[in-house]
Amino acid sequence: MILNRGMRNKLEKYLDVTKPLTITLQTQGAAVYDYSCFCVNADDKLFADEYMIFYNQLRSPSNEIIAEQNQSGMTFTINLNALPQEIQKLVFTCSIDGDGTMKEISTHNFTIGDKLSAQFVGNDFAEEKAITSLEIYRKDGWRFNVVARGFDGGLSTLLEFYGGTQEDDDAPEKISQPQQESTSAPKKISLEKKIQDGAPKLISLVKPLKVELEKRNLQEVVARVALVMDISGSMNTNYKNGTVQEIVNKILPVAVQFDDDGELDFWYFGTSCERRPTVNMKNYEQAVPEDWRDIRSRIGGSTNELIVMREIVEEYKSSKIPAYVVFISDGGFSEKSKLKKFLIEASKLPIFWQFVGVDGSHYGLLEELDNLSGRYVDNTNFFALNDFRNVPNEKLYSLLLNEFPQWLKAYNAGKSAGKFTDNAQEKSFGDRVKSMFGF
Repeated sequence: MILNRGMRNKLEKYLDVTKPLTITLQTQGAAVYDYSCFCVNADDKLFADEYMIFYNQLRSPSNEIIAEQNQSGMTFTINLNALPQEIQKLVFTCSIDGDGTMKEISTHNFTIGDKLSAQFVGNDFAEEKAITSLEIYRKDGWRFNVVARGFDGGLSTLLEFYGGTQEDDDAPEKISQPQQESTSAPKKISLEKKIQDGAPKLISLVKPLKVELEKRNLQEVVARVALVMDISGSMNTNYKNGTVQEIVNKILPVAVQFDDDGELDFWYFGTSCERRPTVNMKNYEQAVPEDWRDIRSRIGGSTNELIVMREIVEEYKSSKIPAYVVFISDGGFSEKSKLKKFLIEASKLPIFWQFVGVDGSHYGLLEELDNLSGRYVDNTNFFALNDFRNVPNEKLYSLLLNEFPQWLKAYNAGKSAGKFTDNAQEKSFGDRVKSMFGF
């Protein structure tokens, strides 16, 4: 059923309110959009801070409300009957983070379960920076109200309206950075600004990535970023169905954040390996070319992970900044003992290896490498995903960045303590690896 502004009715006429209710908000436009659910009391004030659900707090205290971000919006899953009785209303909002107004959007829509939906366009709003989209409220049961009304101000104003406050993340930075420091340590252009200007199709990835960066205090980290893609024959389906391109799409913002050049170093590997043109915001949609089968024909369709890992080491072994390497494979690694020796030797280098298993099996070796003993520092992490394209972005970035901060801290501590200052050994690492493994 299509809903219009101002419509009110009982939810139970259309949906079973004893079961989890899903509400999805989506907005198409050029800005960055934040989605929130305010749980308010009879006085229309926020019931408790823990019951404001938004990008930085995706669950209520007892999981009565769970939010998941997707490419163009957010889905809330709600157990209405489990909510505290003091909560009289759920208010769903969309606000702009940064420049822009709601009259500039293409569409804003929401769905309630699989029966009810509404859609609005920019002409339905004016210069407001937020929309109060929908209310779910108690009155002889649970009812809905299609508000679809513009709201002056953004998220901070919404918070004030409902009795909350928003910390100004920029204020301490503005106060604490003297003007004379600007020439030596210029403030980074925000990730939102970079992606919005360079790759607006990827803008929905910014918020979940920023949340994880802030959780782990990685906002100011500078690093090289590399993506290594398995192109062996068993990966056919992942190339055909767009999974590999989606991987490129989701790793690129990490490179834009960490690398001053905003570029992603890129390799394919099979029987041999091939370094591809650097991926950036201008060419990322061509990272997986239509002739990817020709690439496989050139380098071979079996798996030789060591040959590409050697190239990675040669590229980054003398780097003055750390290298964060995302290594994608569907499993089936060979040369177990050689790989272990390789990573033990590589543990004194400024390289962190994030192994990701995609839609495969035989991950035993990767799990062993994740817990390998004898290294100077733990330089690897591993996780597996059965469906990379559909994993929630907040979960993906949480997994990708989970162990990188610990490695960075351990590596920097080891470097300061002089563990990695054997320059002769570092310079000869590639030669020793070649000799050890017959390259």
